[in-house]
Amino acid sequence: MTIKKDYVRPLDIKHGRVDMNHGAGGRASMQLIEEIFARAFDNEFLRQGNDGACLPVPVELLEGGRLVMSCDGHIVSPLFFPGGDIGCLAVHGTVNDVAMMGARPLYLSASYILEEGFPLADLKRVVDSMAAASREAGVPVVTGDTKVVEQGKGDGCFIATTGVGVVPRGVVVGGANARPGDVLIVSGTIGEHGVAVLSQRESLEFETAIVSDTAALHTLVAAMLRAAPPGAVHVLRDPTRGGLGTTLNEIARQSNIGMLIEEAAIPMLPQVEAACELLGLDPLYIANEGKLVAAVAPEAADAVLAAMRAHPLGANAVRIGTVVADEHRFVQMQTRFGGKRIVDWLSGEPLPRIC
Repeated sequence: MTIKKDYVRPLDIKHGRVDMNHGAGGRASMQLIEEIFARAFDNEFLRQGNDGACLPVPVELLEGGRLVMSCDGHIVSPLFFPGGDIGCLAVHGTVNDVAMMGARPLYLSASYILEEGFPLADLKRVVDSMAAASREAGVPVVTGDTKVVEQGKGDGCFIATTGVGVVPRGVVVGGANARPGDVLIVSGTIGEHGVAVLSQRESLEFETAIVSDTAALHTLVAAMLRAAPPGAVHVLRDPTRGGLGTTLNEIARQSNIGMLIEEAAIPMLPQVEAACELLGLDPLYIANEGKLVAAVAPEAADAVLAAMRAHPLGANAVRIGTVVADEHRFVQMQTRFGGKRIVDWLSGEPLPRIC
């Protein structure tokens, strides 16, 4: 009989579960990292195997650019939903936060908080999805961490991420930059993500499937910036938690301006609109994970809109309104019936654990 030196029985992915040993820092921790995380995320930086990743300086920094860093936490329930899961959502959400600064996303970190008893098969499915989304976006996971909490003190799997990117010299995009006269553009239909998660959570069925719009938007942002004169794209935001209505209020407050939007111009899938009506939800406050809203100088709006519509993630982009001078910073909406109403901040939590 031959005994293999240093042999360790492989993880039982099909039947196994996370236990406290996997977070203790010993052999079980190393095995979990090597067989699930390192195998899925494999890249030259992760292979360094150190406490942190040593990364090259991007050329944009040498040319006067600036670094951008953003962090995000992901606690969506359920973990798997139509169109995505917590793994790809973690990548898309963080990449998008970096991209909304006009930056080119470069690297991600990923920290997993796992609950004792979480099935290894589900963990592998989440990690593989995150790795696939990372590769598709071209933004590698270069460092990470794993912790385990006792059963009953977590909810399966939480993920915390950090994204690092670089803004080229001359690109200045931020929530305080909206100006009266700017055109407000949304990149596509709203509300799919929130309704998809809710339908899975509550076991709701609709005649037409509603799937999450989760997607990485950095290539769309790059196309918009290329199409516009320098400085013409003033604000970029992805309307995630709180939806479009809350995001517009954030911009109005930060830029000290008001807005006038057209209800009839806001794009929405018929099945999403019907689901919101059935459930008593306002689609303006439903989360999105693959859409952006932009405030663009009026002279550049046509060129930016054309560039967006030429991109797969902006094919349904439309103008939805304009920025106006208003010391009260109200977001007003022209209704389909000809009147106006205030689009206020979201109050309460209609859809908890949505991202």
